Amino acid sequence: MGVMTPRHTGVMTTALHIALITETFAPEINGVANTLGQLCDGLRARNHRVELVRPRQADDGGQRSNDELMLCRGLPLPGYPGLQWGLTSTHRLTKRWRQQPPDVVYIATEGPLGLCALRVARRLGITAVTGFHTNFQQYLRQHGLTLFTRALTHYLRWFHNRSALTLVPSTSQRVELARRHFERLELLPRGVDSQLFSPAKRQDALRRSWGLGENDIALLYVGRLAPEKNLGALKRCLDALQARYPARRFKLIVVGDGSKRSTLEASLPEAIFCGQQSGQALASHYACGDVFLFPSLSETFGNVVLEAQASGLGVVAYDEAAAGLHIRHGYNGVLAMPGDEYAWIEAACWLLEDPETLRTLRLNARRHASRQSWSGIVEQFESQLQRACQGSMCAAPVPIHVVVKKP
Repeated sequence: MGVMTPRHTGVMTTALHIALITETFAPEINGVANTLGQLCDGLRARNHRVELVRPRQADDGGQRSNDELMLCRGLPLPGYPGLQWGLTSTHRLTKRWRQQPPDVVYIATEGPLGLCALRVARRLGITAVTGFHTNFQQYLRQHGLTLFTRALTHYLRWFHNRSALTLVPSTSQRVELARRHFERLELLPRGVDSQLFSPAKRQDALRRSWGLGENDIALLYVGRLAPEKNLGALKRCLDALQARYPARRFKLIVVGDGSKRSTLEASLPEAIFCGQQSGQALASHYACGDVFLFPSLSETFGNVVLEAQASGLGVVAYDEAAAGLHIRHGYNGVLAMPGDEYAWIEAACWLLEDPETLRTLRLNARRHASRQSWSGIVEQFESQLQRACQGSMCAAPVPIHVVVKKP
C-alpha cells in the first residue's frame, strides 16, 4: 500500500494505487462515463495513483498504454453506437499487475474486460471492488429478451459476489439487489457540478431559437433515446398538459440521441430535437428549460435528475433511483409511484397549475442540488476503497451525502 499523505482535512490517510476498469469513459457521453471521470479526477486530486484500463476510443489517435493507462481492443455493443465491449488477454493483465500490483481494483463494468480483471485480481490476491452502474435486466426486457433475464441476473450475482464490496448508487437499487441475494452492498450516490449546471446559464437567445416567448413553458428531456427510457410517455404527457391548459403554450425540447430518435421525431413533429450536447452547451440547454420530464424506469441512478435540479428545473419523475433519493414530493420536485403513468402525468399537471408553486419548487431544487458536491462523494469512495484494502468491511458505514430525504 502507498505512503501516508495529509489531506485538506488534516487527517492522515494512505495513498493508494487504484486500477479502474471500465468499458466506457470520457469523452463518451453517458452517466457511467461522467461518474467515473469525476471519481478518477477526484482521487488523483487527493494524491492517489489511478491506473485506467479501458478500450481504445476513436479519438485516441496514436496514444499508447503507459503506467497510468492500459488500452485494449473494443467491439461495438449492438444497438448502442459509440459504446463497446473491452477485450484483453488474461496474460497481458497478469503480467502488468505482477510488475506493478495495484492496492485495489475498481471494476465498473461487468463485460469481458471487467470479467478478465476480476479473475486476474483474484488470482493475484488483489482486493477487488465492483460497481453496479447499469440496469441490464431492464434493458433486456425493453428489447424483448426477457428469456435471458434470469441468466443475466445469475451471472451478475456471481460476478459481484466475488468482490470484496459492491457499490450501488441508490437505495432502491440496493434493496432490489439484496432481494436477489447480492452480498456486501454499500451505497455510493452521485454528485453534481452545481457551478456548471446552474440557472445562470439560461440564454434568452436559445429559447427564442426554440420559438419560445417569455411566458411559454419549455418541457425538457435529456438522455439516451433508447427503448428502455419509456419515451412514449413524453407525448402522452404533452397531450395531457395541452388539454388541461389550452391557453398556455408548451414546447417539448429533446436533448440526446439514440436508436429511437427517428420514431420520436415522427410522433412529435412539433418538438425540438437538439442531439447530443455536452459541457457549457448542455448546461445552457438545461437552464433554458422550465420543467424536466423524466419517464425512465430503468435507471440505476440517473445523473440527469441532479443536473436538472441544479439548473433550477421542476423535475417530474418516478419515485426511484436518483429521484427517490433527492426529490421530496411537492417541495423540490414531484414524484409518482414507479409504473403509474397516470400519476406521473397528473404530477406534471399539478406542478404547472400554479406559477408560484413551480417557482418555489424550482428554487428549492436548486438549493438542494447545490449541496450535492462531487467532493463529498469522492471522499466517501476513497474511504470505501481504503476499508476494502484493510479487510474492515464490518466497520461502521460511511454517512451518505444526501441532505434532504422524503418523509
